[in-house]
Amino acid sequence: MKPTAPVYDRQLLSRRAAFRALGSIAALTALPRVPAATSDKDSLPMQFYKSLTEEQRAKICLPINDPKRQYVSNWWYICPEQRLHTFYTKDQQDLVQKIFESMHHPEHREKMTWQVQKDLMGQIKNTPSVGFFGTPADKDFEFIYTGHHVTRRCNAHTDKGLGFGGAPIFYGNFAKAFNESKDHEGNPFWYQGLLFNEFYRALDGKQQDKILVGQEPRGESPATVIKKRKTDLPGLNASELSKDQQAKLLETMRKMLACFRADDVAATMKTIEDKKVVERLFVSCYGGAHDIGSDKVWDTWQIEGPEMVWYFRGDPHIHGYFHLAA
Repeated sequence: MKPTAPVYDRQLLSRRAAFRALGSIAALTALPRVPAATSDKDSLPMQFYKSLTEEQRAKICLPINDPKRQYVSNWWYICPEQRLHTFYTKDQQDLVQKIFESMHHPEHREKMTWQVQKDLMGQIKNTPSVGFFGTPADKDFEFIYTGHHVTRRCNAHTDKGLGFGGAPIFYGNFAKAFNESKDHEGNPFWYQGLLFNEFYRALDGKQQDKILVGQEPRGESPATVIKKRKTDLPGLNASELSKDQQAKLLETMRKMLACFRADDVAATMKTIEDKKVVERLFVSCYGGAHDIGSDKVWDTWQIEGPEMVWYFRGDPHIHGYFHLAA
């Protein structure tokens, strides 16, 4: 099977033209529903891997412990020269789309596909890039999907989500404008901000004072954005919460992960609960210039501990980083 490789000018295209080059929204979202994985059938990532030519594998399969496995950014490409629109056949592109959809809850798949296409910003050069870490002989053989405002990963051996422990993911979007309004209209991830604020409002006055910190939030340099601190963590120490409040925090996190597939959410929360991570977390949010509209609905917040970083930057638009140690 020889991959098709159409040549596109690196000029600004209309969003309509970009969608045509990748396949229209309708064509992408109308793909067959992802079937349930069975023991005698290859997973979707394995189907994609087996479809690759030797040339393709040589270019997109990285060593199992490649440093990029722990890398994350709001805009990057795992294999910059191998993009979906030029390096793969149409059948392979369709398989990648199925993999991407499979990593999200059915109720959120259409929104997640829309986000990726919206953030092409009308330029075909912004098409995502995918790759693998390791080989099928590795237990933790990993598929990765990257681009503008998107980094998703999954174990390539199975269509069952095994959780987000071990390597970072990223999600983000600006729906209407780069500088979003206080309501983040149309942003598919703002529901997480509303859930965080619901948790904040359930705290007492002294706890709210502790959670709202005066310093700047963490920076977004890829080298440090998921760095975990063991001391001098900002905000409210979750160990000071009552058991009911700790349970509320856990339930809030579970609900905020709802855009991802249920298996990944369950496995991630099980790790957090089994390791009693919540007792070592600090929760913070940021006002001042980071409070869009000065409405005290906090746009930027963080849940951080020695084993975990969840940084939600809502100003000027949403960037979300999540990393849980394995």
